[in-house]
Amino acid sequence: MVVSTSAVSSGTDGIAASAATDGGPVALSGRTPQVPVERLVAEMVPPPRFDSVRFDSYIPDPGQPSQSAAVKALSAFAGSLGEPESGRKRWFRREPAAPTGPGGVYLDGGYGVGKTHLLASLWHAAPAPREAKAFGTFVELTNLVGALGFQRAVSALSGHRLVCIDEFELDDPGDTVLVSTLLGKLADAGVRLAATSNTLPGKLGEGRFAATDFMREIQGLSARFQSLRIDGEDYRHRGLPAAPTPYDDEQVTRTALTTPGAALDDFGALADHLARVHPSRYGALCDGVDAVFLRGVEQVTDQATALRLVVLADRLYDREVPVMASGVPFDRLFSADMLAGGYRKKYFRAVSRLTSLARDAERLNGAGGAR
Repeated sequence: MVVSTSAVSSGTDGIAASAATDGGPVALSGRTPQVPVERLVAEMVPPPRFDSVRFDSYIPDPGQPSQSAAVKALSAFAGSLGEPESGRKRWFRREPAAPTGPGGVYLDGGYGVGKTHLLASLWHAAPAPREAKAFGTFVELTNLVGALGFQRAVSALSGHRLVCIDEFELDDPGDTVLVSTLLGKLADAGVRLAATSNTLPGKLGEGRFAATDFMREIQGLSARFQSLRIDGEDYRHRGLPAAPTPYDDEQVTRTALTTPGAALDDFGALADHLARVHPSRYGALCDGVDAVFLRGVEQVTDQATALRLVVLADRLYDREVPVMASGVPFDRLFSADMLAGGYRKKYFRAVSRLTSLARDAERLNGAGGAR
C-alpha cells in the first residue's frame, strides 16, 4: 500500500531518522518501511558511489581500444538526446519526435570493465533535468513494476527523456519479457534507452560476450539498440574474491554498540524478515544506517531467501554501508549448486559486493582486534 511521505519518516521506528538516536543500534528486522510512489521513482538515480563519475574520469586501458571507442560513442549518444521538440513537454505532442540515431545503446562486456561507470556517466551527461532521466538496475526496475503495477510504472517513466538499466539480466524468462515489454512501451513514447549486461560465468571462454543473448531475448526491441562491445579483463578469471575471516558474536555486538548509525541483527531473523518486506523497499530499510552488523551468518540453501539477500546486498553496496559479520564467511554464503545454477550471476555479484563491504568494516572503530 502506498502511503504519504510522512509515513516514511515515521515508519515503525522512525527509520528515516538517524539509526542511533537513542545511543544504540537499531535492528533491520524490526523495520517495515512504507514508501510512496514518488520516492520509488525519484530514487532511480546512480548510486552514491557513482555520484561523481563522468566520462572524463573513466580511464580506458590503452591495450583495449574498444574502451576509448565506447566513451566516444556514449558521449555522442548523450549529445543526441537534446531538448524535447520545440521545448514542449511530451504530453503535448501528437507523436513522439523520432530520434536522430538509435533509440537505445547496449554496453556489452564482462565484469570489471567499467560498464556501470560509463552508464552512470551517460546519465550525468544527458542534457535533461534529474526528474527527466532514470537510472536503476534490472532488479530495481522489476521491483518498481511489482510495487506499482505495469501500467503505473509505464505512466511514471514515459515522460522521461532517458532510462538507464544496469545489469540487464536474462536468467528469468518472466522478468525478461516483463522488462522488455516495459521498455518497448517507453521507447514508443520517445524515451531513449541504455542498458548493460554481464557475461554469465558459464560462458567464460566462449569468445563472445552477451550481446547475442540480449538481442534475442528482447526480440522486437533489439532493432532499437546499438551494441557497443567493451573488451577487458573479466574478474572471474581470478575466481571469487576471498572474504575476510568472520568475527565472533561478542566482537560484532561490542562494535555495534559503539558505532554510530549501527544496525545489529541476527542473520536468521533478518533473512526471515526480508520475506515480509517488498524488495523495492530494501533501500528504505537501510535509511539512516551507516554500518550493518550480522551475527551468525549461515550458508543459504533456499533460492527465494538467497535472491532477497542479493537485493539487500545491492542496496547496501549502493550506499557504501560496511558489513561486519560472524559465522560463515561471505564467499561461502551460497552453496556450490547455487553458484553453478541459473541465478549464478546474481550470486557472484552479491559475494563480490558483500566481500567488499566486509573489508570496509575492518576500518570501523574497534574492528581491528583479534577475530
